[in-house]
Amino acid sequence: MVFGCLALFAACGKKAAPSFERPPAPVTVSAAVTQDVPNYIDAIGKFVAREVVSIQPQVSGRITQIHFVDGADVKVGQVLFTIDQRPYQAQLNMAEANLGQAKAALELAKINFDRVASVTDQRAVSRQDYDAKKNAVEVAEAQLKQNQAAVENARLNLDYCTIRSPINGRAGQRLVDLGNVVTANNSSLLVIQRLDPLYADFTITENDLTVVQRNMARGSLKVEVRLPDEPEKPRDGKLTFLDNAVQDGTGTVKLRATIANEDRRFWPGRFANIRLILGVQQNAVLISAEAPQMSAKGSFVYVVKQDSTAEMRPVTVGQRQGDLVVIDKGVNAGERVVTTGQLGVTPGGKVRISEPTKVENAPSSAAPRTKS
Repeated sequence: MVFGCLALFAACGKKAAPSFERPPAPVTVSAAVTQDVPNYIDAIGKFVAREVVSIQPQVSGRITQIHFVDGADVKVGQVLFTIDQRPYQAQLNMAEANLGQAKAALELAKINFDRVASVTDQRAVSRQDYDAKKNAVEVAEAQLKQNQAAVENARLNLDYCTIRSPINGRAGQRLVDLGNVVTANNSSLLVIQRLDPLYADFTITENDLTVVQRNMARGSLKVEVRLPDEPEKPRDGKLTFLDNAVQDGTGTVKLRATIANEDRRFWPGRFANIRLILGVQQNAVLISAEAPQMSAKGSFVYVVKQDSTAEMRPVTVGQRQGDLVVIDKGVNAGERVVTTGQLGVTPGGKVRISEPTKVENAPSSAAPRTKS
């Protein structure tokens, strides 16, 4: 009896052990926002000159003058090279002399024919003599036309001695020097490329072809072009070409955009990041691109409720828009989403918001990410 009372007294004297409670996880959050965002396809492309001309001589001879500097901008009709004109001037002089001789021969043939044709007594002139005089006139006329053609050809060759630019563009490095002898239609003297406007060639997969065609039917599509070292400076252009076939082996389709290039910022042969804008998604929900996490069941985010507990929410992630990402399903506008500190968060657990941040609008210079 005594031992029972002592045991009961000892049990009553002990305090209950405190239960362990996990401290709130420190996190940062941002509110989901809504705005209109573009739907796009990203690709890698290359700049191509709109016009490329290889300057070739059309007559043979020695280069006597070079009228431009390598890398200079040239205009249509600007003189580039001069080929020795003396042989062609001599040919022109000879052709003109032959033409004068042919004119004189024609005049004489006409006079002789007029003499026999004006005789009133047909018995005074034989038929054979009449036909011979008439034929002489016709032969002289043919020879005159032949010599006129020779003069035109000689004058044309003389004109070809002065080589002019056929387009507005930028000259490359000349391939001949002063004094070199060139052969007609057998050697390139210079390559000229038109730099404004410029083409940007790129490809899309055949799986994206349907959506591109559907949006092209509604009107011309906008294209944004960025240099790899200047992603924050996009330049707008228009889609101007869609190839008529899918390439064998690659399953891709070639497209071409036309870009203004007055400042010569873009250069033929250089790679570029191409964004083809298909349309605009109205009132899209966006959250920080850091918020979505991956699990075995797919993407999810932690949404902080009013009682400072975290709810694990499965989401459908859309296209990235700069530092933000579109959430097609799972988050509503205005809800607070955990952006950092997700590793310490447990579903239903308390969180402590340490550095709340404000989400800015998606910048136009979004980082490239291809998605149809």
